[in-house]
Amino acid sequence: MTTIAVLGNGRVGGNLATALTRAGHEVTVADRTPGAAADAARTAQIVINATPGAGSLDRLAALRNKILVDVSNATVDGPDGLPADLIYPGSSLAEQLQEALPETRVVKTLNTMLFPVMTAPATLAQTPTAFLSGDDPQAKQTVRELLTDLGWCKEWITDLGGIQTARATEAAILFVPHVIRSSGFAPFALSIAR
Repeated sequence: MTTIAVLGNGRVGGNLATALTRAGHEVTVADRTPGAAADAARTAQIVINATPGAGSLDRLAALRNKILVDVSNATVDGPDGLPADLIYPGSSLAEQLQEALPETRVVKTLNTMLFPVMTAPATLAQTPTAFLSGDDPQAKQTVRELLTDLGWCKEWITDLGGIQTARATEAAILFVPHVIRSSGFAPFALSIAR
């Protein structure tokens, strides 16, 4: 059992918190109340950032000595509320977090899919891929184990390398509005076919 703080109680955070609790972890969920993130993270071994990416740096500024699982994408929304552009072109939210929080081990994952797939990958007709980006091998191994608790088979998880590789997966968010407009809001994920 791992103690986990999920920051964000929307669809993504709530979905992850429920699934991780079901898997036997001790989970605390923090909402947007001032100080809630710090309170939840204080005793957690792992912190999951499921907050809107545009405000993540501010919300996580006090985080130290944790594994931070970043599932957010920092985007500028278009008029329909869907992502229209990246806030950190030429970089990524994950890189910005790692730079701002040097004592925290940031691992980017689960940001290339709609939220229901994060905790139920086997429900898709084709095998999805969960990507890992991060500089700390031990932290990535811990996150890999969390993913298996969420139903991800180890062969569905691809380690892309260091934190700078999160640029590619975060840029994939720009596919999402087009897929939703063409196919509706149905669960989907990126997949590497071999």
